[in-house]
Amino acid sequence: MNDMTIRPATRADDDAIWEMLEPVIRGGDTYALPRDMTRAAALAYWFAPANTVLLAEAEGAPLGTYYLKPNAMGGGDHVCNCGYVTARAAQGKGIARTMLADSFDRAREAGFRAMQYNFVISTNTRAIDIWQRAGFDIVGRLPGAYRHPSQGYVDALVMFRPL
Repeated sequence: MNDMTIRPATRADDDAIWEMLEPVIRGGDTYALPRDMTRAAALAYWFAPANTVLLAEAEGAPLGTYYLKPNAMGGGDHVCNCGYVTARAAQGKGIARTMLADSFDRAREAGFRAMQYNFVISTNTRAIDIWQRAGFDIVGRLPGAYRHPSQGYVDALVMFRPL
């Protein structure tokens, strides 16, 4: 989408971000978050103090959101972590790939040398495909680490990419 912009999110964006987060949380198949998580708890998680939160939009319509944060402290603070959510109406239109590319740029600008995803649910094949096409390697597998709402215990993956 060439008319899409990605800007820092503010708490004025809470309604738009919750509208994207709620179906993902309730679905329980892509994020390891409680399916009954409240709006306040979800927004506190997304806007945690260490997170830089971004909003993708076109003509004022929210298309997606992501956060960027250090994956660890101290000697590991040169590796970042991100979480991405695409609005349901915008899925399949390249929004996640555009947010991913934007996160690479912002991470490099912030001085990060690598990006790591700690807990990618193995049934989230669409995201795994995007991440692998973008150069991420699966560096770890956590057998049965996630209790999927319909598929039972499934693996979680650790994915890593140098920047």
